[in-house]
Amino acid sequence: MRRTAARAGAVAYSGADAGTSVPEAGVESPGPEATPAPAAPVPTPTPAPVQQQQSLRTEFPFQLPRGYVDESGTVHRDGVMRLSTARDELVPLRDVRVQENPAYLSVVLLGRVITRLGTLPMVHDGIVENMFASDLAFLQDFYRQINAEGHTRAAVQCPHCAEPFEVELGGSRLGES
Repeated sequence: MRRTAARAGAVAYSGADAGTSVPEAGVESPGPEATPAPAAPVPTPTPAPVQQQQSLRTEFPFQLPRGYVDESGTVHRDGVMRLSTARDELVPLRDVRVQENPAYLSVVLLGRVITRLGTLPMVHDGIVENMFASDLAFLQDFYRQINAEGHTRAAVQCPHCAEPFEVELGGSRLGES
């Protein structure tokens, strides 16, 4: 018999029963009189992982630093802002207040995308224009963050030591690309 290297699918035998021949490892069985050991399970190909459909998150909760104070003196701090659409950014450009004063764009735009603020029945630009300046600045930053893939940070590398780190990018004014 000629010795050959073990081939895939060749069966190696271990131990012997009385009256049974035991072939050496790597040598094919001489005949049907040998009883093979249980075959090792053959790995089945794993199907490519099915990507679960990710739902797009369109609403984001926030809490104002100071809060909006309504006519009755109630402070409203918890709110929800939705993602902006192209229409949200285009419609305010036709507003006379924005045409006269471009800084008013952020007030009108935020009035469109804030869907809830405390227990107020409705949020509009009149509410946004009566917010404290710190809350308005917070909402402008929050708007930039959620409409720029959730953050305004960029991964960079130090030119001297090549150490990677993140920097916060200061964006343009709200509503401008």
